[in-house]
Amino acid sequence: MSVLPSFDVYSPREIAQRVQDVCMAKSHLSILQLVMLGILAGAFIGLGALFSVIVLSDASLGFAAQRVLAGVVFSLGLLLVVVAGAELFTGNNLLAMAWADGCMPTRDVLINWVVVCLANFAGAAGLALVVYLSGHTGMNGGAVGQAYLKIAAAKSSLSLSEAFFRGVLCNVLVCMAVWMTLAGRSVVDKLIAIVFPISAFVAAGFEHSIANMYLFPVAMLLQAAAGQPVEAAWLWRNLLPVIAGNLVGGSVLVALVYYVIYRRGVRTTSSLEPSRKASDG
Repeated sequence: MSVLPSFDVYSPREIAQRVQDVCMAKSHLSILQLVMLGILAGAFIGLGALFSVIVLSDASLGFAAQRVLAGVVFSLGLLLVVVAGAELFTGNNLLAMAWADGCMPTRDVLINWVVVCLANFAGAAGLALVVYLSGHTGMNGGAVGQAYLKIAAAKSSLSLSEAFFRGVLCNVLVCMAVWMTLAGRSVVDKLIAIVFPISAFVAAGFEHSIANMYLFPVAMLLQAAAGQPVEAAWLWRNLLPVIAGNLVGGSVLVALVYYVIYRRGVRTTSSLEPSRKASDG
């Protein structure tokens, strides 16, 4: 007698177990796998940012409509990461749960974060170069290119504390989106779980380090092409505090909080095959 598949979402406690399983599976990935999947994730998030900039370049939209729609289309990036499979630094901040549970040593967590973050940068910056060479920034009479420059200038003008706390708030929402995708059983479930948190962080102007790794290089290439001084300091003045904020938001305010609620004192088990779930979010 066949058993009909369940379409019910997983409970919060079951999500915590599934997140733990995914974290343990990630610990078995080789460096080569981490690098390749990290490059893909950087490019995927860059594609979401590209989609978002097109909306932000349309001056005919009202403020709220422009911001919300830009966030909705940005969701493409995380959807690609989760469904197609890739390793994203901001999502991997959930590894703090496995670390707290004692099933992933500090060294492995740090190696994952460093390798994936650098690979994300390579993927995002590589996409930026290809996009620039494609002439994409000339769309809408050059308004798309101007939008990149305006976005980069606004991000670089943030104080260190503003960039940090916007990074914290951003990755709380990103990691909650990744967390909720594991409640679902279908691509549609994952899409719904992703769209609202991601559109909220974009609309609110919070800072995502990997998206910025795409946006700044495009703006810098445009500056170079126009014969203007290239603001290379944009990258570090923004990225360092935003990466730190993303790390605190995802690992402390999501992973460790849910560890205390659902995993503390629970015997570690694994119900997922590493080969199936290693590259989720």
